[in-house]
Amino acid sequence: MKVLSFAFLFIFSILSSQNPVIEDLKIGEKVTLNSKILNEKRTLNIYLPQTFDKTKSYPVIYILDGSMNEDFLHLVGLQQFFNMQFKMPDFIIVGIANVDRKRDFTFHTDLKDLQKDYPTTGHSDKFIEFVEKELQPFINQNYKTESTRYLIGQSLGGLLATEILLKKPELFTHYFIISPSLWWDNESLYNEASKLISQQKDEERFVYISVGKNEHKMMVKEADGLYQILKNSGKKKLKLEYKLMTEDNHATILHKSVYEGFMKLFPYKE
Repeated sequence: MKVLSFAFLFIFSILSSQNPVIEDLKIGEKVTLNSKILNEKRTLNIYLPQTFDKTKSYPVIYILDGSMNEDFLHLVGLQQFFNMQFKMPDFIIVGIANVDRKRDFTFHTDLKDLQKDYPTTGHSDKFIEFVEKELQPFINQNYKTESTRYLIGQSLGGLLATEILLKKPELFTHYFIISPSLWWDNESLYNEASKLISQQKDEERFVYISVGKNEHKMMVKEADGLYQILKNSGKKKLKLEYKLMTEDNHATILHKSVYEGFMKLFPYKE
């Protein structure tokens, strides 16, 4: 009994002497932006590099589906890994938290079945205006930024990224379009792609398109078709990469796909 009492006192004394200090672990900032265009408050999850310097300019990655319980944290982790092991520079990363992605990421459709399944649909024009006139100006005014701007979107987010690429390409320099839902509105955006890209200036831009081999056949066809349309557009300054993820489906593709996209851009540190 004495031995047990002594052991308990010994362990208690060790734990008491540690005096642990518990602090919040911060990787950036959470900003609530009052959008007049969307007529609502929008949450931004903003990652700042560990060596963040307010006097230094940084490129920016914008993540659609950027809520804390969506794609923000694991994509931040990928960037940190590529910064550590590969020649990827420090980035500011802006996760745009969702309010209603079906509303924000889709354009108008007259198809009754889609209107029924997506009752709030058809306001991507407002969301794009928000990105152009409120979000990007806010980031540029409050953080020193370079002209390099990435957009990462999957599924309906990939549909929106494609719409921006075809209609407002100057908003971003790098597009990661993953499993885009180009089936939307009977493929109307997909069918317009050749015309829309032909009307653009030939400017420096990088587009990475990927899709999972185990996704719906239409999604695979459209992703490959979008790549072919861009490839045959005659834009000499347009840099393209296409990746068919042979082991992935719609649920598993995003993380591995962004990893593969970063691999195309940033070589390993020797």
